[in-house]
Amino acid sequence: MTRVLVTGAGGPAGVAVIRSLLNRDDLTVFAADMDGWASGLYLVPAARRRLVEPGRSPAFIPGLAALVAQDAIDVVISTVDVELAALAERRDELAPAVLAAPSADTIATCLDKLALAERCAPTVRVPRTVLAAPDALAIDWEFPVFAKPRSGAGSRGIRVVPDRAALEALPTDEGLIVQDLLPGEEYSVDVIADAAGRVVAAVPRTRTRVDSGVSIAGRTVRDPELEETAAAVARAIGLVGVANVQLRRDRAGRAALLEVNPRFPGALPLTIAAGVDIPSLVVDLFTGRALPERLAFRELASVRFLEDIVIDPDEVLQSAHAAHQDE
Repeated sequence: MTRVLVTGAGGPAGVAVIRSLLNRDDLTVFAADMDGWASGLYLVPAARRRLVEPGRSPAFIPGLAALVAQDAIDVVISTVDVELAALAERRDELAPAVLAAPSADTIATCLDKLALAERCAPTVRVPRTVLAAPDALAIDWEFPVFAKPRSGAGSRGIRVVPDRAALEALPTDEGLIVQDLLPGEEYSVDVIADAAGRVVAAVPRTRTRVDSGVSIAGRTVRDPELEETAAAVARAIGLVGVANVQLRRDRAGRAALLEVNPRFPGALPLTIAAGVDIPSLVVDLFTGRALPERLAFRELASVRFLEDIVIDPDEVLQSAHAAHQDE
């Protein structure tokens, strides 16, 4: 029986991964989060719920390694960007457990939007991307343009820059990049690549409704251009495992790279329902099982909703890092 620990159990991606893996009778699933109120913790039996330190804490990796040893974990799946960035360089500290995540180089490239654009520009369509200061001021842009943090997740810090005066007024101390605006429809493509970097599946989804940068409604679409563009991005960054490639159509209607999240996406249940169970495939990949050569998917639509998990109050794990403490 393979023992799998999923961290980030309070997020949509963590919940989706846990739900997927619980469907397999050859896995024992543990759930972890820094917050005792994380809903995904309560999808597994009480004996398999764990609290961890925040991903930025110096105590996070030593504490996680201790849990891995204590529970004889075989596979660690982190669904949190901050944790992945920390774990990627120190995955050996989890041994003999394996971290089911892309390489440190792939993760670092994805989390640096300027480095990502430079890596992918030779092989896929990428909007012109430069540092806000001083590079952006030397370019004759077609306004409006787009500014966002060089690193960061979700929609935090993004802004449309309507004219040169607004461009010149951008703060110079926030690590912003400036890009040509991509005005067309946005897509998220869930990609999984095998140990040789061969793309097994690329499943495009529309982002019909978005809340705080997370898709809450959409549909899968069969579109060869989107699928091949996402696959080319995966090859360019050396992906092994899962990533979420975000694309948007440019002024000519062509697919172009927006950014890449080197982790499981929050809207994963739609991709799973469409026929590509990425969490299960990732466990197989990182435990040495061969993946199918290519996986097809169906066109489906979904609307996400909240689901209550009702438990005895005494079951709630007490954490110093709870997002919401009782008054």
